[in-house]
Amino acid sequence: QVQLVESGGGLVQPGGSLRLSCAASGISIWTNIMAWYRQAPGKERELVALIGIGGSANYADSVKGRFTISRDNAKNTVNLQMNSLKPEDTAVYYCNLHSLLSKDYWGQGTQVTVSS
Repeated sequence: QVQLVESGGGLVQPGGSLRLSCAASGISIWTNIMAWYRQAPGKERELVALIGIGGSANYADSVKGRFTISRDNAKNTVNLQMNSLKPEDTAVYYCNLHSLLSKDYWGQGTQVTVSS
């Protein structure tokens, strides 16, 4: 059974930082594309960052230069370092695994709130 468990969300002031982690079980992340999505209230879920099998990363324009996605294949985790956070980054953040068979797995989400 595949499970993705996010952690690291919370309340942070504008300009602050948070580090999200996603621990995978039941599947090895090193053979799959990993990504972080977010969904703000009243908005559709959107792709934040994606990291390929070889380690190449892509980011939404809104987070480029502020967020960094990384993968630790040995620990079977993927991380999202978020710096210079803005109120508009407030959302539930979801970890996603896109398998070689084009099946998607999702975590339960972790809330990130950026507010003074």
